[in-house]
Amino acid sequence: MDGVVITMSMMTMTSTTSKPAKKAASSGRRRHVPQRTCVSCRRVLNKRELHRLVRTPDGVKYDPTGKMAGRGAYLCASRSCWHNALRQGSLARALKTVLTPEEKAMLSELATQLGREDESALTATDGHRSDG
Repeated sequence: MDGVVITMSMMTMTSTTSKPAKKAASSGRRRHVPQRTCVSCRRVLNKRELHRLVRTPDGVKYDPTGKMAGRGAYLCASRSCWHNALRQGSLARALKTVLTPEEKAMLSELATQLGREDESALTATDGHRSDG
């Protein structure tokens, strides 16, 4: 018999064209949930819990879908965050723009419509600022 020698390195060779098998959806792993930071109070929340504002060539716009093109900034639902972001300039800084008086008025009105008034549920330990 012509002795054929099979070494361990020959047995473990794999094709470079094979694709790794996909993991099953029910593998028990949680799906990644994107998180963003409120530009006013700096709380980190799920992206869908925050309101997105976008700087576009036409000015600053509210983006309810979260998909508009442009530089975005996020604010939580608290009215005080919206008003502080406008007053202290954190929104303009995050968007890298200067807000016009018309944009400030539009955003202030939007804060009244979207923002929640009751902040008593927020505690001092969650990172929410309560300054005036």
